[in-house]
Amino acid sequence: MTRFLTATAALALSAGAALAAGHAMAPMVEAADQSVSGGTVTAASVVAPANGWMVVHRTDADMAPGPVVGYAPLREGENTDVAAILMEAVQPGEMLMLMVHGEDGGTMTGGFEYTLGATEDGPIRIDGNLVMTVITAQ
Repeated sequence: MTRFLTATAALALSAGAALAAGHAMAPMVEAADQSVSGGTVTAASVVAPANGWMVVHRTDADMAPGPVVGYAPLREGENTDVAAILMEAVQPGEMLMLMVHGEDGGTMTGGFEYTLGATEDGPIRIDGNLVMTVITAQ
């Protein structure tokens, strides 16, 4: 009887773990148009597949990532109210791309090392697509 209960408990635990793994949140960035007059830009929610960075790029109607103007650290999983301090002025009407970058390939852990086009701390892609959203500064 004890062996039966142990086997049943193990089966229930493994089924629960498999179910949880199947419902892991997909990497994403959720943010809305916002004022940047305070020198920051905030994402309401960011889901990261691993520790990394939310990176703020300038962009335009072509939707290509441009120069980095801010970044904030991310933990693996869901992060809420992620605020990046802007390193240069952003004017109302400018478009900003908030993108998930990894913590891979650099020479130091916990230090943002990406420069446009580099592989260190580079963008995360899921099925070939960047994990990002675009907002307009107000």
